[in-house]
Amino acid sequence: MQNEPASLIAYCGAPPVPATLAGAWNLDPVLLAALALWAGLLLRHPGRIAGWSAWMLAVLVFVSPLCNLTSALFSARVVHHVLLTAAIVPLALAGLSARLRERLQVLGPGAAVLLHAAAMWAWHAPGPYAWALSTVPGYWLMQATLAGSAAAVWLCVLGAERGAATIAAGGTFLQMGFLGAIILFAGQPLYAPHLLTTAPWGLSALADQQLAGLVMWVLGALPYMGALLWQAARLAEDLPDPAEAAR
Repeated sequence: MQNEPASLIAYCGAPPVPATLAGAWNLDPVLLAALALWAGLLLRHPGRIAGWSAWMLAVLVFVSPLCNLTSALFSARVVHHVLLTAAIVPLALAGLSARLRERLQVLGPGAAVLLHAAAMWAWHAPGPYAWALSTVPGYWLMQATLAGSAAAVWLCVLGAERGAATIAAGGTFLQMGFLGAIILFAGQPLYAPHLLTTAPWGLSALADQQLAGLVMWVLGALPYMGALLWQAARLAEDLPDPAEAAR
């Protein structure tokens, strides 16, 4: 039973210790081929800095030792999820043309927020989380549904309709903060894969979980708060000038 949590890690490798982390790069050939294909597409539009930024962050979360660290620390896994949904996805979409983003936007803001909330809350529930880490298909299903539902939100945020963008950013900001707070204040370790893997990093399983909740509550919500403030400023620009209206 002592080795059970380690056996639950299917894709990113066995939980590392500090001495082994630096050499723990993920060289999965299928993943590297997909990243190479993405880079080839980006080379056709080398001036799109946002797209390249998304690509480099994808290398960080899927290829660098951060991938292996997520096997040991739930807090590292949450950093991975935050970078995927609140940085890689919006940057990748920002690198597309406005016309293409408009064609991809098939959900309204309310549906997009609910879809993303469902994915976030489902995969951060203890049972589905442990299953996602126990099989390679489960791991990639988690990545795909988190990224896909985040894309639905960010397509609304980056769209031309300012009211819809405000709803999408505000709703996601609230649900991310609420989920992070629940994880932070749970009071007991919830995630079986990390019960025996955090000690080499100087953390108890509960302390690691609390750090994860703080990351999601604060850092995970910041991009949506920024988007919300940006949209609020854009909406304010549309309001009539009181001085002009009085004339």
